[in-house]
Amino acid sequence: MNKSLIFALACLSAATWTLSAQAQPASGGPPPPQSAGGPPAAVVPWPVTMVTSIEVLRSARAGGLDIIRVRGLVSSSAWSSPHLIPITQGEPVDGILDLIFQGTVPTTPASLGPFMPFEALLPVATGHPYKGVRVRSGTNAITLKTLPGYAEIAAPKEDCAKCRGKFFVAKGAQPPAGAAADSVVREADLPWNVRIIKPTEGLPSYAFDPNRLTLVLSEDGRIVDAAWD
Repeated sequence: MNKSLIFALACLSAATWTLSAQAQPASGGPPPPQSAGGPPAAVVPWPVTMVTSIEVLRSARAGGLDIIRVRGLVSSSAWSSPHLIPITQGEPVDGILDLIFQGTVPTTPASLGPFMPFEALLPVATGHPYKGVRVRSGTNAITLKTLPGYAEIAAPKEDCAKCRGKFFVAKGAQPPAGAAADSVVREADLPWNVRIIKPTEGLPSYAFDPNRLTLVLSEDGRIVDAAWD
């Protein structure tokens, strides 16, 4: 199968659904957020926060078809339009079809909250040269080496939905003496890009990244503000 055909199928997969804890409109996905009295906020494609599983289902009907089903997590319910984009060109040397799991997200910070499930499908016609599938997110990658088959990883320990007011413990550091286990947030439990802003530091740049967790610390090391930006 050539790249153009795979890419066309990937574009079709953008019509697949987003699973979330909240009901979504019948049109699929939440509407773009709007500022008061203004137009909808701009949205851009972006790799999802984390990919958690790959499943390849094989059908023998109508000439045969492999369906690649990918699940992951995103940092807020503002994400929409899940889709898989192939980055493999031609027949891969290692037999692995390499994909990026993307969605669209508003270019505005998102407040803290639980991670939202995200899912996309990609059909691949029979006769393809692939022996496995690798899917990449903004923070990790999973490889499935047997088709059909299934591979998954555990969800992260901490989504930081309830981080405010807790002590931040950097990698290699120890929590404050006497601090209860449920009153600390360990950097080691945050498997994505974390930006720490201390009370004595400036902010030399502010490039938007919906997969980056920004934590603002107080003088005693507590998290006083946070957002995905």
